Amino acid sequence: MGYRLSKIYTRTGDSGTTGLGDGSRVAKDDLRIIALGDVDELNSCIGILRAQITVSSIEDKSAWDKSLSLIQHWLFDLGGEVCIPNYNMVLPVSVEFLENEIDRMNEALPMLKDFILPAGTLSCSYAHQARSVCRRAERSLMTVHSRDQNIQATSLQLLNRLSDWLFVASRTLQRAEGGSEVLWQKNINETI
Repeated sequence: MGYRLSKIYTRTGDSGTTGLGDGSRVAKDDLRIIALGDVDELNSCIGILRAQITVSSIEDKSAWDKSLSLIQHWLFDLGGEVCIPNYNMVLPVSVEFLENEIDRMNEALPMLKDFILPAGTLSCSYAHQARSVCRRAERSLMTVHSRDQNIQATSLQLLNRLSDWLFVASRTLQRAEGGSEVLWQKNINETI
């Protein structure tokens, strides 16, 4: 790593621009910066989920922490790719890992017959929140890709698979904490 932050404020962004990793400057509302912010927000949501699991009643916290730590590192790598155009850091092994985890978690879950609401235990709810932020990050990254054509397919796959992983994780966490899924009720107005 060549550069260390010795001074947090630089004043270079005061005019409404920010620097990319390749040295170029873009507007702070550039599509690439929006995508970078969405990925950063997602990483923060994953951090909150990690913190909640450490204080929850869930068994095997270390396995959850390991998976979430890997995800946070991959998201940081993804941020590097977004910040440095045409730079590749995200590897296919990350997508494969998420797919294997989804399959493993799904084996213990009942078949989903109804829509579920993003509610339940705190861990479950934080996983749902991270999933919705992940979907936004995926849309932002796809917008950058459709305009610049320089986001690698693996990066797009990572966010797509991660949102699936977070959905299955929310269901798994809900069951692990003894909760039941909150089902969507089609005709809820009739109960008022």
